[in-house]
Amino acid sequence: MVTTPARRSPAALLLLVTALLLVPLAQPAADAVEPWRPGTPPLSTPWTSQVGPANALPEYPRPQLTRPDWQNLNGVWEWAPASAGEQPPIGRALDRSILVPYPVESALSGIQEHHDRMWYRRAFAVPDSWAGRRVKLNFGAVDWQADVWVNGTRVGGHTGGYTEFSFDVTPQLRAGSNEIVVGVFDPTDAGGQPVGKQRLSPGGIFYTASSGIWQTVWLEPVATAHVTRLDITPDVPGNRVNVIVRATGGATATVAVSTAAGVVGTASGAPGSTISVPVPNARLWSPDDPFLHDLRVTLTGGDAVGGYFGMRSVGLGVVDGVLRPLLNGRFVFQMGTLDQGFWPDGLHTAPTDAALRFDVQAHKDLGYNTIRKHVKVEPARWYHWADRLGVLVWQDMPSMTTTRAPDAAARSNFESELRQVVDQLRSTTSVVQWVPFNEGWGAYEPARIANLVKGWDPSRLVNNNSGRNCCGNVDGGNGDLVDDHTYVGPGDTVRPTATRAAVLGEYGGLGLRVAGREWSPGNGGSYEMEPDGPSLENRYLGLLSQVQRLITSNGLSAAIYTEITDVENEVNGLYTYDRAVLKVNGTRLRDAHRALLAGTPVYGRAAVPVGELRSLQVTTPGFTDRYARHQDGRGLTEHVDAASSALLKADATWRLVPGLADSSCTSFESRNFPGEYLRHRDWAVHRERDDGSALLRGDATWCARPGLTGSDVSFESLNHPGRFLRHVDARLWLADNSGSAPQHAPAFYGQDATWRLAAPWAP
Repeated sequence: MVTTPARRSPAALLLLVTALLLVPLAQPAADAVEPWRPGTPPLSTPWTSQVGPANALPEYPRPQLTRPDWQNLNGVWEWAPASAGEQPPIGRALDRSILVPYPVESALSGIQEHHDRMWYRRAFAVPDSWAGRRVKLNFGAVDWQADVWVNGTRVGGHTGGYTEFSFDVTPQLRAGSNEIVVGVFDPTDAGGQPVGKQRLSPGGIFYTASSGIWQTVWLEPVATAHVTRLDITPDVPGNRVNVIVRATGGATATVAVSTAAGVVGTASGAPGSTISVPVPNARLWSPDDPFLHDLRVTLTGGDAVGGYFGMRSVGLGVVDGVLRPLLNGRFVFQMGTLDQGFWPDGLHTAPTDAALRFDVQAHKDLGYNTIRKHVKVEPARWYHWADRLGVLVWQDMPSMTTTRAPDAAARSNFESELRQVVDQLRSTTSVVQWVPFNEGWGAYEPARIANLVKGWDPSRLVNNNSGRNCCGNVDGGNGDLVDDHTYVGPGDTVRPTATRAAVLGEYGGLGLRVAGREWSPGNGGSYEMEPDGPSLENRYLGLLSQVQRLITSNGLSAAIYTEITDVENEVNGLYTYDRAVLKVNGTRLRDAHRALLAGTPVYGRAAVPVGELRSLQVTTPGFTDRYARHQDGRGLTEHVDAASSALLKADATWRLVPGLADSSCTSFESRNFPGEYLRHRDWAVHRERDDGSALLRGDATWCARPGLTGSDVSFESLNHPGRFLRHVDARLWLADNSGSAPQHAPAFYGQDATWRLAAPWAP
């Protein structure tokens, strides 16, 4: 059981938030403040209407370090744009209202505008029960630079749009009403800071900016000596967990590890030192069994905090002669999607916690075991859901702008923010890999940066420059992984080395528009458009079967599909941007992913009458009188009936024999040319004699799969997974639905590659 803080009831929360909103600010000017009203997003989500002043992300925001007493400051704040050099509005009402913590550009904020500079202001009261303790003001994240005043005194500032920060505001507090003012500066991609996919002029693969306060703001009382951070590193071989208790003061920290059965280990030590706690007979954390241990830390001086962790190990090892990433000492293929973490109503901020959980749960429901969190850092609760639900997370560092090389100041800031991200997430069980750079965006000295990150955290893998550290690119040579990006792919360029495992950091990008579910209808697109859901599904499974082949043929260890949802102008998600429509059959994808992870065919297997004579009947409506036949060595389809010639009937009859290259599959031997088989060559299908070569035998081996239309049978090439025996314009081809060659045809509904095993025309 995971330790969680005491929760107030929804009714109590509503009364508390309403009371706080009514606390008067210094020099009130309520008549001059516009009331908050939500904007209208280009696209709403199922959670948009659930958001309001009384329930703006009311959940406890920091599951890894919990205390029972806290006060949420989300809700309606006063707001106004600002100018450079402007004095903070101490004691002065601002004329507009904003719903915190939604970015100013979002509809949920009520502003729906971008401003480089802005002011926030609100009142709060400290509960009497907190008397005698220090009070900390916490911010989940503010993009990008923040300065904070409490009751007219500047209490501090923070730089970094994706990381948490806090201030001890005890000296500034007074009885009754207190005032907070926050000044924000965020030039987005006009500056040199990490921005990820945010752009002032969004389009294509770049999206609307998310400026200002975009994660929860809250207060908590603490002892003078109190815990500030827990650095938790499981040691599976050592049957222990190593904990560094970061604290202000306190002579001794005691760490207790427990499960539902009770305490399993305790240890004590000085704050700042490594405290090794025994965890005997530990139940290991994995995507299949995301078991979490509870953690309780007490500090001399009275502070006590809760937390959790999963016992798991991450590393590299040789498996059957191939260097692979290992989880708990064994190779687990990492199958996931690119997850951008944008929302049409809240942009960087999910509208509700249920929405935040949805994306993680969607991966689990579809059979994925991995998420690549792409050039964005999420709120702590997202990682909590990843830990609890069980996914492996590749954590990207938000990239700097792609339009110019970073100068010395930008590089110094990048490394500072990168260190903050690593420290903030180092105790997250689900994070198994750091990705400092993506495709060279804002990249510099990737080898040095990778070594820097590895020095900060040697317990995880480091992917120094995803998409640019393999295949002849100059950004390779160090880090733990060789990573290629191939669209549509998956391609076969990436292979492991003696020191780095091979992964496919991005592939896919198959697009499908869903009317009424687009952010910007008719704009943008994807790497390849599909006409409908079944076509998207079949094409996806074709790519997945090629990924499966690369696991053994190329030593591939992970693959990340683009992407889980549409985002703004991109329509290549498995879900629409509003998360309302899943474009494919989720059960079929889940079963295919499970098959891939288990090493069985992603399409499943279909039974065929091996050793018997059969005719292959076309199932495409309007052409069911046609059968596969050979003529002058070419594979064709032709009308066959009782009045047809004996030659035609014999040419349209095949003996199904064990596959020449794989006996679990099938080869089609000609009825009237024994020893000659149906094989593909240069995309066309021919009847040729078995010459004993591995190439011909592979080309003449077809694996029976459940029909792509849901009935009958389809035949997948052994040598080219994802490509099927198909008829187009009376010819037989090896084809998929890519449209990259004339014989593929622009649309592939599955009928042309689905066959009925009919009675033989020639006995």
